[in-house]
Amino acid sequence: MKVLLAALRQTHRAAVRSSVAGGGLAPLREEALVVGSSRELVRTLGPRAEVRTGFITEEEEGALLRELEPGLKKKRYEWDHWDDAIHGYRETERVSWGSACEEVMSRVRSTAFPEGSPLLGPVHILDLDKTGYIKPHIDSVKFCGSTIAGLSLLSDSIMRLVKEDSTDEWMDLLLPRRSLYILRDQARYDFTHQILKDEESVFNGRKVPRLRRISIICRNLPG
Repeated sequence: MKVLLAALRQTHRAAVRSSVAGGGLAPLREEALVVGSSRELVRTLGPRAEVRTGFITEEEEGALLRELEPGLKKKRYEWDHWDDAIHGYRETERVSWGSACEEVMSRVRSTAFPEGSPLLGPVHILDLDKTGYIKPHIDSVKFCGSTIAGLSLLSDSIMRLVKEDSTDEWMDLLLPRRSLYILRDQARYDFTHQILKDEESVFNGRKVPRLRRISIICRNLPG
């Protein structure tokens, strides 16, 4: 899927926190899940960049991995993406799921998207190596609509949003393992998003180790 790259040129100021409801992993439970360059940005953009911790159980994560791993293991990690947006990855698409996994995906759809919203074809599966990362980009408006939602498997990570035309405006989202993130409207159209490298994976001054990470990504169609 085509993405539009944008350069990340920013210096982080003292971050402003915003708490998000839901219980995360034990070491991160009391941490805010969103920090940003200003209180106003967190207040206005925060509702459009949502993190739901513990969205799936350990058992549900296991069921998803059992369906995905056989196909992923047949692929090699790639280090040169066609538009230079992703490094150290392998990817696939999924059209159908077993009953347990379909129940999870149905929950994702009902949580993230308006009822009746047409979704973009197959579900996108992106497997990042421990040393892999996703560069700042905005998903093409030709193919993707107003909402992007992703499940995070195997690892915690940090998603960084940076305003495309004002790079001193930024927000970091802490994505715990088994959480669901949802980007809507301005957060999806006006801000680049990226997944930080392990060596850059620091949230509000705290190191967040980035291991191998699988994301299951759903998008709706343009309106």
